[in-house]
Amino acid sequence: MNPQQRIAELSELLRQHNHAYYVLAQPTISDFEFDQLLRELDDLEKAHPAYRQPDSPTLRVGGEITKVFPAFRHIRPMLSLGNSYSREEIADFDRQVQELAGGKALTYLLDHKFDGVSLSLHYEDGLLVRAVTRGNGVEGDEITANARTIRTIPLRLRGEAIPARLEVRGEVIMPRDAFDKLNQERSEEGLPALMNPRNTTAGTLKQQDSAIVAQRTLVFYAYFLAIEGQAIEEDFTHVNLLAAWGFKTSGVTRVVDSLEAMFAYLDEWDTRRFELPYDIDGIVIKVNEIPLREEIGYTAKAPRWAIAYKYKAAEVTTRLQSVSFQVGRTGKVTPVANLEPVWLAGTTVKRASIHNADEIIRLDLHEGDTVMVEKGGEIIPKITGVLTSSRASEAVAVQFITHCPDCGTELVRVEGDANHYCPNISGCPPQIKGRIIHFASRRAMDIDGLGTEIVNQLVDEGLIRVCSDLYALTYEKLIGLERFADLSARNLLAGIEASKTVPLPRLIFGLGIRYVGETVAKKLARHLGGIEELSKADFDTLRNVPDVGDRIARSVAAFFQDPANLDMVHTLRQAGLQTESGEKSSRSDVLTGKSFVISGVFKHQSREALQALIESLGGEVKSSVSSKTSYLLAGESAGPAKLDKARSLSVQILSEDEFLSLINGVV
Repeated sequence: MNPQQRIAELSELLRQHNHAYYVLAQPTISDFEFDQLLRELDDLEKAHPAYRQPDSPTLRVGGEITKVFPAFRHIRPMLSLGNSYSREEIADFDRQVQELAGGKALTYLLDHKFDGVSLSLHYEDGLLVRAVTRGNGVEGDEITANARTIRTIPLRLRGEAIPARLEVRGEVIMPRDAFDKLNQERSEEGLPALMNPRNTTAGTLKQQDSAIVAQRTLVFYAYFLAIEGQAIEEDFTHVNLLAAWGFKTSGVTRVVDSLEAMFAYLDEWDTRRFELPYDIDGIVIKVNEIPLREEIGYTAKAPRWAIAYKYKAAEVTTRLQSVSFQVGRTGKVTPVANLEPVWLAGTTVKRASIHNADEIIRLDLHEGDTVMVEKGGEIIPKITGVLTSSRASEAVAVQFITHCPDCGTELVRVEGDANHYCPNISGCPPQIKGRIIHFASRRAMDIDGLGTEIVNQLVDEGLIRVCSDLYALTYEKLIGLERFADLSARNLLAGIEASKTVPLPRLIFGLGIRYVGETVAKKLARHLGGIEELSKADFDTLRNVPDVGDRIARSVAAFFQDPANLDMVHTLRQAGLQTESGEKSSRSDVLTGKSFVISGVFKHQSREALQALIESLGGEVKSSVSSKTSYLLAGESAGPAKLDKARSLSVQILSEDEFLSLINGVV
């Protein structure tokens, strides 16, 4: 099979697996097998870029940098909905709709009101060509590169009889567990907690680096379909078409023909909403019959044929029993409120987040206080206020601790940081265990079989204290320990051995350097080339790496100034881990010093792929043409303004084929 055929075969195979995993929630292969297929496709596309398909699954990983999101005027306005908060208001809405419909029989389509960010997707000949935010309802921002990284957004529609042009609208949300995990990672990196999933989703969609969007778990739920030149009678048919063509829908859309059935649905989800993996703040109620919608009409701001029923915020009061303090792998000390158990949003709540010492002061917390607790987008609920009128006169104010609760070391607080830290890096048990757990985690070294309980056991047994100790474990050291029989011991050692093939960026991330997340780790690996170069880099060198500011540069430099860390890294190198990037040394610099502007649509590969190819060869991609531009890479429908400016400045204009000829023999 030649490369072009294999690329086509892998692309279709990965599309099928992606749909089964992310849309149907019915995976057909393991994550490892999927990653291997994706890696093979990526390697083939890099070797044969002309064969990369415009909807290649490798686009899901992101990497395109967008400095400015161009405005796009919606083909049809994205209107907001009126809100209602009671059955009486819903009954009034129904009476008005019935009157405006002139007594014609109608039904209502009910669905979740996702607490996310609205997005409009445009498809031509089954391919995604544009993604636009709601904006002001008349025009929004085009964020196509970022949308392509969301795995529940089909890059190519599935099925048959797909119209030439169509628009799909839906909501982008961040599941609660993904939001909680992201905040945990930020906490470990010393970053402030994000407010809620909705705001985080909105901020993520406007990230300039699409690779960051790809790293965050966003999900698109489709609920609207518009097809040019086709008239479908019922909206429920649209929902079924969306599912058939590969979109993820709520799966709970229901058509009702009476207020009683509508109220039953509202009541059902008022209770069941807390079982969902994502947040909803109500139910959308729409007239199902599409021809009737035009008769019922619109106000200046919203359709008269639809309304949103909003649920009340989930909040309760309970008693604060005590405040305990937890130590993370970076030494950060986090206060947690221990509460008198109370039923909230479908679960019994015993703990609530407080975040830091400043929050304790802001809330003016006292022992035994009656507190208001809200469960809004966080796994661990948060205290939103205190009922001071119920406070006992002898109540004692909660004080932030001065010494580590685990090792007794005096805590420190760096100027400008809201958090307190235990500085006993090498002797504080939670830090020791936390660093190794992080090192072994899936997004770092991905050591199969090395979970929290096993790490705790191995540290308590004195077998490991730093990450590099893992590579000195032997069958003889493990066998006979609790939880370790012959098979489990061999499996763990096999997992440790397999981690030696993990690429350098994940090793850097796994080291647990404060403020160094996955994206920064990739930038450090790409620009410095190896762990030895990284360990020797001074502040100025680090500061010049993209996305590395003063705080990160100081943190990285401090990490490698510690002799214990240098010894650990040296041991990891000796153990055979991937401590060289390979990217820097193998990259051709044929385009070094050349700058490109890319405009238009290309027949062989996407704009993102072309940008990645240019950058891999040492070139730069800019957003606008200037006198310093070397080439304008122009595809079909290239921007007239860019073409005119390139001609006026004598900037060479290349077609896609001319560009590929320019770099022929290099890739």
